[in-house]
Amino acid sequence: MTPNSVVERNTARPTASEPVPVLVVRGLSRAFGGVRALDDVTLEVLPGEVHGLLGENGSGKSTLIKVLAGYYAPEPGAELQINGRPVRLPLAPGNFRELGLSFVHQQLGLVAELSVLENLLVGDLSKGGAIRRISWARERRRACETFERFGLDLDPSASVLALSPTDRARLAIVRAVEEIRSTLEGDQAARGLLVLDEPTVFLPREGIEQLFALVRDVVADHASVLFVSHDLEEVRTITDRVTVLRDGRVCGTVVTAQTSNCELVELIVGRRLQEFHAEPRDLHDAALAVEVRRLVAGRVHDVSFSAARGEVLGVTGLIGSGFDDIPYLLFGARAVIGGELVFDGVRRELSAITPAQALAAGIALLPGDRQRLGSVGELSVGDNVMLPVLDQHCSAGVLRRGALHDVSARLLAAYDVRPADPHATYHALSGGNQQKALLAKWFQTEPSLVLLHEPTQGVDVGARQQIFAMLEQAVQRGLTVICASSDYEQLARICDRVLVFGRGRIVRQISGDEVTKDRIAEQVYNSVALAESTPGEG
Repeated sequence: MTPNSVVERNTARPTASEPVPVLVVRGLSRAFGGVRALDDVTLEVLPGEVHGLLGENGSGKSTLIKVLAGYYAPEPGAELQINGRPVRLPLAPGNFRELGLSFVHQQLGLVAELSVLENLLVGDLSKGGAIRRISWARERRRACETFERFGLDLDPSASVLALSPTDRARLAIVRAVEEIRSTLEGDQAARGLLVLDEPTVFLPREGIEQLFALVRDVVADHASVLFVSHDLEEVRTITDRVTVLRDGRVCGTVVTAQTSNCELVELIVGRRLQEFHAEPRDLHDAALAVEVRRLVAGRVHDVSFSAARGEVLGVTGLIGSGFDDIPYLLFGARAVIGGELVFDGVRRELSAITPAQALAAGIALLPGDRQRLGSVGELSVGDNVMLPVLDQHCSAGVLRRGALHDVSARLLAAYDVRPADPHATYHALSGGNQQKALLAKWFQTEPSLVLLHEPTQGVDVGARQQIFAMLEQAVQRGLTVICASSDYEQLARICDRVLVFGRGRIVRQISGDEVTKDRIAEQVYNSVALAESTPGEG
């Protein structure tokens, strides 16, 4: 496979006797200024198919989705067909509903302060027309019937704010499917198209599996799915075929089961990408950097562990096991009931540690939700990167803006943040570039301990490898890393040891040659049984 080839293998195009595609896009182009975001894109989604859409950030995925949603107008000459019927372009915003299309984006579009039932009805109310009285008892019964059909245990009167991230995502999908159903009611020949635009980014592994079970039910319920994701394992699990965009062009449409990960990566980045694996480290004589003693907090019960200087220690487990609380508890970002942290020879009561004290001690935290918890999205990327060191660039209480700009520009270039423009708005960057900017932000402070939570969540495959390499370089300089993740492949690639949590306690340690994706997964799924069989172990 050559880097710039256009590939289409066994794409199972329908014959005259087969059902027509649910979606056909031909000759779709769109430019912004002098940059072509989409260039002659052709895409088909077949009936009963989960079709993946892959590509690095900036490849054109988001632009294509926004054209289908009527947010952007394509250039003249593009064709769009839904269920074999030509559709005039450009679409007016919101008209996709009339065509049997529905969208679930990364942020889900739910109103957290409203109830589950109120969120279900938002789509109907937004269609306009005469205002009708709502029979809440009838709508509640309909909602319960809908949830039962899809095997969901949701209370219509519950606040969305109280739902787990997984249940919020499933609610958003059910709402979208019901919008399709109401639009196509009575048209037995038509299939709806559900577009899922990175809905799994903030979900743990088990939540993703639950979501995929719902997606399969959706396909069985007379709809097709266009699934947008960065995660190759997710794509391999749920999709039938995949279309890959690179630099605004389709560079391949392939049958998922017949295509290896290496081939997919080559299509995405345009070259064969060397997958990162940390070099084995001999930590037998390494000095102890971190010791946690008898930590008790919320879901975590009497947990003790240690990590050596220059070690990457992974923590993982099932939803609710408490593993994902560890970075925040050690940083003082969540309340601790009891326990001690011995760091660089200094003993501290964990219940008394504040984030400011953790930073002063040389501890940095990169949270899983980088936009909400790890940055100020409205500020420039340069301002975000320089926040921890502002006091170093003050004279008589006045910031030296020129020096700040110069230092941040050098950092952005060194960490390959694109664009390397300190004035760019942080939230406008892609996920991978946001995360690289946060690494630059904290690594400039030369911390001794970095706490990570899902460090490559929502990051494309190329940036993922870069982040792994950046972590490895810092670890070789003596940095200690504690990484909480439900991405077992990621843990296997970067960790020296992995601690598996079950019901708030450590139930298994995996080290050496056993640190593999399959071994980690096996122990995680056995963690409840392990917790029950070793009630006194901590």
